[in-house]
Amino acid sequence: MDPSTLNNAEMQQFLNQEKEKAMVNEMVAKLTSECWDKCITSTPGSKFSSSESACLSNCAQRYMDMSLIIMKRFQSMH
Repeated sequence: MDPSTLNNAEMQQFLNQEKEKAMVNEMVAKLTSECWDKCITSTPGSKFSSSESACLSNCAQRYMDMSLIIMKRFQSMH
């Protein structure tokens, strides 16, 4: 998609989509960093231990839950 050929409404939609993509990428990076630091306490091998796997899953779920709560809170403020 060439931004120079877009009208105003299309440009705004394009920018909103790009902003959403950036936000998702940032969230995934933060989630990965936070959960990795919390759950992986030893040198990783070829696969995670069952406790590491459970920790990563729980951490990711809690992170997503909190992100949703925060997003809803901000939406209700507008």
